[in-house]
Amino acid sequence: MEAKKLTLLLLCLLCAAGIFAQNKLYKKAVFRSGPDSLQYRVMYPEGFSTSEDYPVVLFLHGSGERGNDNSKQLTHGSALFSKAENREKFPAIVIFPQCPANDYWAKVEVDRSVQPLDFKYHYEEAPTKPLDLTIQLMDSLLSEPYVKKDQVYVMGLSMGGMGTFEILYRRPEMFAAAIPICGGGDTNAAKEYATKVPLWIFHGARDNVVDPLLSVTMASSILEYGGYPNLTLYSDANHNSWDPAFKEPGLLAWLFSNTSKSKNGKTTD
Repeated sequence: MEAKKLTLLLLCLLCAAGIFAQNKLYKKAVFRSGPDSLQYRVMYPEGFSTSEDYPVVLFLHGSGERGNDNSKQLTHGSALFSKAENREKFPAIVIFPQCPANDYWAKVEVDRSVQPLDFKYHYEEAPTKPLDLTIQLMDSLLSEPYVKKDQVYVMGLSMGGMGTFEILYRRPEMFAAAIPICGGGDTNAAKEYATKVPLWIFHGARDNVVDPLLSVTMASSILEYGGYPNLTLYSDANHNSWDPAFKEPGLLAWLFSNTSKSKNGKTTD
């Protein structure tokens, strides 16, 4: 029994050490706009130099990682980009903003009295403050000469998957590709980005929190508006479909293979 406790303790210590090392790669930062602020983490490529240029990945976390500690948002997804082999193959600036507690990336009403949850989207209204600040942060970053304007990507899971669909609607010219995981969105809004931004959509078929049909209907709407999305449903996955999604062997290769049809915010023919 003592040996088992010791083994468990060692595993916990190793895990904590791994998280600590990972957190060191993602530097704490705060973006300010007037009286408002957005906490975020940023990881730069190894050997980062302002004389070179790099792709940018924006990652939007789920509702469980909201807060003001500027740390929890690294729980899911950050390890994917900080792996040594991925940093070597896909050097990029990776941004993890943190949404405050009781707020959302997407402009959405959530009915938590039912399972799966019910969502009503209001894209016709102004974006939430966290999403608006994130857009401003991205605009600020994209003004830097070391950013590849045609290789800017967005990923998100759950609440962040919904934020991914919405930020594509609000700024379709900004992104070269997107990966929404177990999310959903306004199907009518897909018209704004269906033919402009390649998507790889993921969901667990057994998801009892966010209905997998939300991803299916988003993919269907994108098809109707002339786009060609990838859609992957995991037959044995529940809400945490990000786990198998992050293990997809071609995930990052697909993401970074896409380049935008626009540069510096202007569409090119």
